[in-house]
Amino acid sequence: MGGRVKNPPLPEFMNLKMRANDNIPHLNPTFHFPDIVILVVIMDFTFTPEQEAFRQEVRSFLEDEIKKGTFRPMCDAWIQGFSWEFTKKVAAKGWLGITWPKEYGGLGRSQVDRLILTEEMLRYGAPAACHWFAERQIGRAIYTYGTEEQKQELLPKILRGEVCIGLGMSEPEAGSDLAALKTKAVEDGDFYVINGQKMWTSCARYMTHIYLVARTDPAAPKQKGISEFIIDCKLPGITIRPIIDITGSEAWGEVFFDDVHVPKKYLIGEKNCGFYQILNQLDYERSGMERLMGNYPLFEALIKFCKETRRHGKPVYEDPLVRSRLAQLEVEFEVGRMLLYRVVQVMEKGKAPNVEAAIAKPFCTTWEQHLASVATDILGLYGQLWKESEYAPLIGMAPHSFLASKGYSLQAGTNEILKGIVAARGLGMPAIT
Repeated sequence: MGGRVKNPPLPEFMNLKMRANDNIPHLNPTFHFPDIVILVVIMDFTFTPEQEAFRQEVRSFLEDEIKKGTFRPMCDAWIQGFSWEFTKKVAAKGWLGITWPKEYGGLGRSQVDRLILTEEMLRYGAPAACHWFAERQIGRAIYTYGTEEQKQELLPKILRGEVCIGLGMSEPEAGSDLAALKTKAVEDGDFYVINGQKMWTSCARYMTHIYLVARTDPAAPKQKGISEFIIDCKLPGITIRPIIDITGSEAWGEVFFDDVHVPKKYLIGEKNCGFYQILNQLDYERSGMERLMGNYPLFEALIKFCKETRRHGKPVYEDPLVRSRLAQLEVEFEVGRMLLYRVVQVMEKGKAPNVEAAIAKPFCTTWEQHLASVATDILGLYGQLWKESEYAPLIGMAPHSFLASKGYSLQAGTNEILKGIVAARGLGMPAIT
């Protein structure tokens, strides 16, 4: 051979452990054959005993709440399941802001712990929408960019489950191109006067506050004239109209601002720097386990259905096509799960998972769309019945998932936008203007 083969860099992913034994060549990570370096790596994907205990604690809590009738598992519960009762119980466990610094009231625990928590919430279809966005990203924005007054006022309310914060980003003509937004915030004495419209605002019907991005310098380049605000929804001039989506959900809404006077103290971070603050926030929005497991209750129910149901005198699971399609779903699910744990590994180092999130989200939301299609095919005509029908299998989760899934590859950044990020920032390709 012409030269020694260089060892590729090890992926910094989960707990990589190299074990060597100098006396056994095939276990020696630096054992040399002529002109070749052999590297043996044993990958350890196990969780620590403390993490396993925490997972079991979360599961026990959720199973108890189901038995008490606090909630019934459902698909998309993280964004469409609104229960103040459940949110207050999660807050009482100290699980809101679990990774936040202790000086801001959090527990200072690892990102892996938070992923375990959200993974189990999604597995059980728990109604977490009242606190999801505030805990996931808005609280982080406040303690990272906010003033001390904002931290003292808002963070404790989030941790106690007292506020529901909606996301006021998208507009009728500003979706993937968020910098094209037109909502204006004009300085007037001690206030910013807000005028404009937001679309697809998460939690619109239930929110007590709205996180708003608005243009504060119309003369600046579009990315450089945007600022962030936290606004109390009780302020005069705010009108909220629910948007009923194709599934019948009213989890989103359009919000109108007509001369809304917002005190200047609710500007988050620096004026005109909001777009760059948002970019960091979007990484966390895109990379959560909700992008993979929003419909996990359907997956578990579908597997159970195939094991227990007979069709044409035979168990459904005996159909080789059914077995193959379910197995393929399981393979894809585990790949998506590992991509999301990779994101967490980057976050644990204090880095923004920009490229990692852009890789994970398209894969994971495509899996959810695949799940919806497979479930609809396996369940047949009855699988199209909504939960209101007594004949609907799996309490009507399949048609909800199928219809809702079309939006999964649009929310929080389209697949096309995210693949562009991977190309430019991951592969180093020049940006296209």
